[in-house]
Amino acid sequence: MLLALNSAVLFALAIQVLNLGLQHADPETGSLVHIAATTAFYWLLSPLFVDAAYWLTTATLLFCAVGLFRPVLSANLALQGVRLLGPTLTSTLAATSPLFGVLFGVGLLGEHLSMPILLGTAAIMGGMVVLAQRGGARVSWPLWALLLPLGAALFRSAGHVLTKVGYDEVPSPYYAAMISYSVSCLLAVSAHRMRGRRVAWRSRGLIWFVAAGAINGVSVLSLNSALQLGQIITVVPIVSCSPFVTLMLSVWVFRRETITWRSFFAVALVVPGVILIAVAR
Repeated sequence: MLLALNSAVLFALAIQVLNLGLQHADPETGSLVHIAATTAFYWLLSPLFVDAAYWLTTATLLFCAVGLFRPVLSANLALQGVRLLGPTLTSTLAATSPLFGVLFGVGLLGEHLSMPILLGTAAIMGGMVVLAQRGGARVSWPLWALLLPLGAALFRSAGHVLTKVGYDEVPSPYYAAMISYSVSCLLAVSAHRMRGRRVAWRSRGLIWFVAAGAINGVSVLSLNSALQLGQIITVVPIVSCSPFVTLMLSVWVFRRETITWRSFFAVALVVPGVILIAVAR
């Protein structure tokens, strides 16, 4: 539980640091440098954590498969969802990630779903939906556009399942993160070049993107370690609290937002939800 909470907090912190970089550069550059920095972080430390025997395993293929859709595909689906549906509806539908995690954990991995876990997951999802309802959503959009944020949530949870399965052969959270992010980095660089875009290397935002990448690297490592030690149905809901942590950082640290009745209501849902899952047996 502590590893999952640590992942949520660090991911929220990485988002805040990314936002500092976006004041000086475009989102496409931020996403590319962020993923590349995370990948470089893993490779720099790989001699300390990666065994040569890991490479010629089936688990490597599973971790590569994760990199094909997380974070590159899931992030792009979410971005397109924001473009078509607006941030409110996209964030609301993306809050279904814990639900997919529970479905995958119980249906594919045979994990045991207790009533405290079910109630805690529902409370966390409710809190995320409350935080997302800030108004300003578009009302004119095609019906199929609803699949974009739902697909992003689905792929994120599917990545957790493949990672968990890969641990049966290679029980290394570090190796899993390094391989998946390496594949995602290659895809991100290829897409950036195909669009004819260039990175503004002299931009003041790059240092923030690199810092966010390093923070995200530790966050993903904590997430993968939590998946190795615990069940998907308990880890995913806890990690999904990161939007709540992001809001708290915006209010108390970065002073970008103020507390509203939605914030208090979300706290009343999320905190008990986390406690229910943490004490579940």
